Amino acid sequence: MTATANTTRATTSTVGALIRAGAVATVAASAATMAVAAVGQLAGVSLDVGGAPIPVLGFGVLTAAFSLIGLIIAALLARFARRPRRAFVRTTVVLTVLSLVPDLIADASTATKALLMLTHLVAAAIVIPAVARRLAA
Repeated sequence: MTATANTTRATTSTVGALIRAGAVATVAASAATMAVAAVGQLAGVSLDVGGAPIPVLGFGVLTAAFSLIGLIIAALLARFARRPRRAFVRTTVVLTVLSLVPDLIADASTATKALLMLTHLVAAAIVIPAVARRLAA
């Protein structure tokens, strides 16, 4: 019975550390993508897709939403995968590559497409390692 209690505590603290690291990474990634978008806009890159402008704040909101989905994936993998870190990194790298496809086919200038893809890569570069470090190898 004592072993069960210790295992439960270890799992709980690991999940707590995962959530904390994910939350910090989500905030950092959201701020970073908004900064990239703002700098791009200041440099003259249009944020218009299909004739409608994407607000700089929109980059942060979408980054936060998809980072939280990534955190849910990490928590599920931590619970069910044999090698959670490896599964998380592979899954999120594939999802990051797939996230570039809509940018490639968007009705936008080449510079806008490049900026959109850069924001995806910046967010992934912040969130994936931060969350992966908290998962069992």
